Amino acid sequence: MRQYRWMRRSLLAGGMAVVMTAASGCSLFSSEQTFQEIDPPQTIADLVLGEQETAVPLEGATELTVFLKDPNGYIAPVTLQAVLEPDERPEMRALAMMVENGAFADQLPAGFEPVLPQGAEVMTFNIVENQRKAVVDFSSPFLDYNLPDERKIVEALTWTLTGFPDIEQVELWSEGERLEEMPVDGMPLAGPLTRKMGINLEKAEGVDYGRSMPVTLYFSSVSEDDEQYYVPVTRLIERSPEPAKAAMEQLIAGPGPFSKLHAVMTEDIEVSELDLAGEVVTVDLKDDMFKADQKLPSEMLEAVILSLTENTGASQVKIQFNGTSDVKDTDNRSYSEPVDRPDHVNALKF
Repeated sequence: MRQYRWMRRSLLAGGMAVVMTAASGCSLFSSEQTFQEIDPPQTIADLVLGEQETAVPLEGATELTVFLKDPNGYIAPVTLQAVLEPDERPEMRALAMMVENGAFADQLPAGFEPVLPQGAEVMTFNIVENQRKAVVDFSSPFLDYNLPDERKIVEALTWTLTGFPDIEQVELWSEGERLEEMPVDGMPLAGPLTRKMGINLEKAEGVDYGRSMPVTLYFSSVSEDDEQYYVPVTRLIERSPEPAKAAMEQLIAGPGPFSKLHAVMTEDIEVSELDLAGEVVTVDLKDDMFKADQKLPSEMLEAVILSLTENTGASQVKIQFNGTSDVKDTDNRSYSEPVDRPDHVNALKF
């Protein structure tokens, strides 16, 4: 029920702004039982309130997705616009945006906080091209942080930098020396950091760490300005011979019992088929309550695309529903052909 109340509140507040190459929008597709337990509106059409507002692009601006701490303490992506200097590297600007009380603090959405300590500066930044590795050397204030922020800092740096097309690994230095571990709580940094480290880690109930595998799922939250945004969560689950299907089943199951995040789909949806061929992953979802001419909520389809591409490495997703490829979202966008993973996510207004 929390899912319905949140989505209706988000719609009434004016929807969301998410920069994607494919779908974007606000509505709800749910089961008959869900609607019976809530007062009107009773149909999906009643929930679609027209075109949503989007962030106004700045002339000559570059979109940069940086990972910040959200109002609930999760590390989440936020896409910001930056007008770069002629010789300025976008990676350097992204890192500067992540510094507490830094030069770009006033450009962050309400409730989102940088995770890098105040005064931290990038002394040198290099990319080892044949390894697709970014080597970042920070000034000494980078090491001055509180213990609870240690993993958040490493996650935010790793996920921000690996969002750039030429970077898959990250190596951290400070004052000319490579860091073998983080100094406050000793988080190991022996090898290059990748997205395999996960983000916002949690463990499914009853799962043995020694027999687990990670899946990264995209759930929803709402900003202080009533804008919907996505939060990636890496959940440790029982090992499965079909990890992509297991990830989808976890996405359907929704956030954990103590999570502050919201589900993106109802639990009565099933995964009929999932296939990975080259750069395209195809998923066929099933729900007996779905009608052939019914449009699916954009929030759900976007979360499916983000979650599947994150867990498979595919660049495109083909979505089918109840065996048909004639799928449209609540913005009337068609999914009859494979859809690209978005380059940027969560372009929130501020």
